[in-house]
Amino acid sequence: MVAVTEAAGGPAVVSMRHNIGAALVGNLLEWYDFAVYGFMAAMIGKAFFPATDPLNSLLLSFAVFGVGFLGRPLGSVAIGWLGDVKGRKPALVITILTMAVGTVLIGIVPSYAAIGVAAPILVVTARLLQGFSTGGEAGNSMAFMVEWAPGGRRGFYGGLQQCSSAMGFLLGSGIAAATASLLAADTMESWGWRIPFLIGGIIGPVGAYLRRYSEETPSFRKVKEAAPERTDAATAFWLTARGFGFTVLWTVVYYIFLVFMPSFTKAAGKLSASEALWSNTLGLLALVIVAPLAGAVSDRIGRKPLLLTGCALFLVLTYPAFSLIASGVPLATIMLLQFGLGAMVGIVAGTSPTAISEIYPSHNRTTWMSIGYTLSVTIFGGFAPFIAAWLTKETGSPVAPAYYVMAAAIVSLIVIGRLPETAHRPLD
Repeated sequence: MVAVTEAAGGPAVVSMRHNIGAALVGNLLEWYDFAVYGFMAAMIGKAFFPATDPLNSLLLSFAVFGVGFLGRPLGSVAIGWLGDVKGRKPALVITILTMAVGTVLIGIVPSYAAIGVAAPILVVTARLLQGFSTGGEAGNSMAFMVEWAPGGRRGFYGGLQQCSSAMGFLLGSGIAAATASLLAADTMESWGWRIPFLIGGIIGPVGAYLRRYSEETPSFRKVKEAAPERTDAATAFWLTARGFGFTVLWTVVYYIFLVFMPSFTKAAGKLSASEALWSNTLGLLALVIVAPLAGAVSDRIGRKPLLLTGCALFLVLTYPAFSLIASGVPLATIMLLQFGLGAMVGIVAGTSPTAISEIYPSHNRTTWMSIGYTLSVTIFGGFAPFIAAWLTKETGSPVAPAYYVMAAAIVSLIVIGRLPETAHRPLD
């Protein structure tokens, strides 16, 4: 039951718990819809991008996964601006409804064999819709959570935002794994892969309903009551650049270790499709557990110590992890490795939403954060699975994607090292 408090002489106000819960559920469903494509990539490749070489088919499928990110900059500008002008709440309702439409479209598009070139065109269109949605979701969702957080607990609530995102990935991975386990392999490749997309289209409106009845954040209301502020072009550029560099490792590890890994463990680790998906689900579970804990720790010791530790861990441990998986170790060892890698992602991801939100002032937080974050995700994260597959093909080495992760760690290590500590400052 939703708790409310009655303002003197005014309407009932929905509780903070309901506002945060609505944001978390909506964010979970949003990322379930977006991520499930990555888990079904191999089967989507066969359905819409037939090729004589399975690796080429997979490359085309991952390329379209990346194309979805091309819609994100437009969404970050349009919906980020809407969040700063009209409010975080209406922006978040729009994002989840747009995502539901794109997800259902992928689930119902006939295969290449049935309608020819129209099939991949429709899939690309659906991915662009999904990208537009996530471009606006990220900045508004992070701002909504951090702005509602009680004083001294911004890190924890930012960690919960990433926890809900990871739970969306976890739900997508779990449903994909369950579908692959329950259906015969030929049935799964024929039509079974569509089930997770259709489920996403059904549950998406639930998140929109919850968001519709949430409240605007205190920070946004305060800004709207004050005189309008403007940010000069030079300041806006540097704010965007900070968010861009900050996000590089965060997005690369997300999409390498949580989207590309099922394909990697299946090809290099010799796992079956269901084993690869269940192993990936374990890594997502580690992220769900660690993200809010990392956020809470950052409230005590600061954001930078945890973020720099995460950068260092990925710089040192990524290559050994890829090498071990490719060496033919048992399933139990791969699952243990993925749990550990998921925990490492949790350290970075659990601290990042609050740390990046604290870079920006409230009056233009969603606009400039969305743009900087989304450009980095589009360039470095969206095409990360494609780049990983391409590196593997070009070098002939299954561990080549490790170098991409290590390079991202170096970039973010430099950027984060130059940022001021913001954990114990008031939210502007």
